[in-house]
Amino acid sequence: MKVRFVLPAAFAVLAGFATQANAGPVMDKIKAEDSLVCLVNTNSPGFSVPDSQGVYQGFNTDFCRMTAAAILGDAKKADIRGIGFSDSMKTIVAEGADMASRSITRTGTRDANPGMRFVVTTYYDGQGFMIPKKLGVNHASELNGATVCAEEGSTTLLNIADWFGDRNIEYRVENIADKSARLQAFFAGKCDVLASDRTALSSDRLLADNPGDFAILPEVISNEPLTLLSRPDDAFETAIYWAFQVMLNAEAMGVTSENIDGIMADLANQPKGVQRLFGQDSAAGEMAQQIGLPADWSYQIIKQVGNYGEVYDRHLGPNTSFDMARTATANALSQDGGLLYPDPIR
Repeated sequence: MKVRFVLPAAFAVLAGFATQANAGPVMDKIKAEDSLVCLVNTNSPGFSVPDSQGVYQGFNTDFCRMTAAAILGDAKKADIRGIGFSDSMKTIVAEGADMASRSITRTGTRDANPGMRFVVTTYYDGQGFMIPKKLGVNHASELNGATVCAEEGSTTLLNIADWFGDRNIEYRVENIADKSARLQAFFAGKCDVLASDRTALSSDRLLADNPGDFAILPEVISNEPLTLLSRPDDAFETAIYWAFQVMLNAEAMGVTSENIDGIMADLANQPKGVQRLFGQDSAAGEMAQQIGLPADWSYQIIKQVGNYGEVYDRHLGPNTSFDMARTATANALSQDGGLLYPDPIR
């Protein structure tokens, strides 16, 4: 997490009298255009795929909508655009989009780039390998001499170089930037192995003519904190960060898109944490003034998009083709043993 500022006690008192933070150029642009441009993967089942109307749907796209709901009061004002991996960061640096939600790993060298900001991790992943079952391979240690398809410009290439090199396992890499071409090469047998984040492999497997012909090996060879990326702008980054915290806090408190209206109708009798999360005369309202958000920003996030658990279950959970339970994984809430720790809104 990025440390933004620390106020001494004397200045903290004065901060309470602030009415609104100075909005930056990105926040000003979004409000002036009444639209937020957000980049996603062009074809990643469960994470971002266009529906029959050409509108992107998926786990990652909902964080674009979360941000639009927080800043503009309307999740539909997220202008979601598909783009290749290597072009996504270049587009942010070139100021061609406001943010990206497309499974980008936060690394030290990327975070050091002054043209972009990593804001908050939405999914904790790790790199793995997918193979055709007909190879008869059960573990990555059996891949000596394999040809590996990987994405150009990604951390995947560095991770496989480290992993194979440390184990003196020979391999050859097919470095293919275009996802469609990369998958075509793998499914056609031109590569023995497809290397990527394990969630991406689960998604890519569904694009095969016969998904059952392929298996994901058990080894996880890296840490991949998949993080929302934005153009540099303190107010914009703050809005994204705390919008995500609203989703985590709402899940921890049992507030969903289905029950929030009933909760709001009886807010005075709700637990104090819920009152702070949604009361316009409480912490959420004070934050709205200081960041420059609509007074009901936290309500709109949950009503229009849902809490984190709802988003996860809708796209990746047990009732989807992925059947990926969060229990006892890094992507569970911290109270359930995971790494998703709701920061206090108070």
